[in-house]
Amino acid sequence: MSSSGRYKLIYDKLYELYGDCSCPLVHDTPFQLLAAVMLSAQCKDERVNMVTKELFALAPDAKTMANLPVERIREIIHPCGLDNAKSRNLHASAEKIVDDFGGVVPQTMEELTSLPGIGRKSANVILGNAFNIPGFPVDTHVTRLLNRLGMVKSSTPEKIEAEVCRAVPPELWCNFSHLLITHGRQVCPARKPDCDHCPLNTVCKFPGGK
Repeated sequence: MSSSGRYKLIYDKLYELYGDCSCPLVHDTPFQLLAAVMLSAQCKDERVNMVTKELFALAPDAKTMANLPVERIREIIHPCGLDNAKSRNLHASAEKIVDDFGGVVPQTMEELTSLPGIGRKSANVILGNAFNIPGFPVDTHVTRLLNRLGMVKSSTPEKIEAEVCRAVPPELWCNFSHLLITHGRQVCPARKPDCDHCPLNTVCKFPGGK
């Protein structure tokens, strides 16, 4: 079976299990998604959603976030961890969005990654979930699963993204990432993957596969 065929099989099996997935980060606008994605680094989505509820009540858009003192942002987002760096990046990104993009979150990879604290993974999340522009975010779950499945042999997100995007149709990229992340959390965690109940065990290269 070709690489594209194996990816399609994996996608179909996961889609049967989870269907169309949505971003678990609560947001009403592209800017709010950008802020939530930034806060989600090394922090669980549930905690981010608790914190952004308070944060967005004070600063729901780039202009109000840029006008909010960095120290106040830091106080609010402290439960998310890495609050010093995250507060600085969030404030600086809000200022840049206001100054360089008229207060509107940009819609290209180059422009998004020019914002402080936004890398390719974060940009792909924003493109796919806020603008429905094809993007394939690669996080630790995606990296782990695709290596275990034998689809890639790399820990470099950019290489994994490029390989998947060559083999998978663009319209599937965003949901495929969601499917892999969901499966990584529910069935195939880093420790003790539940291979016996995994729908991918017949195509998986991991020792627990069949």
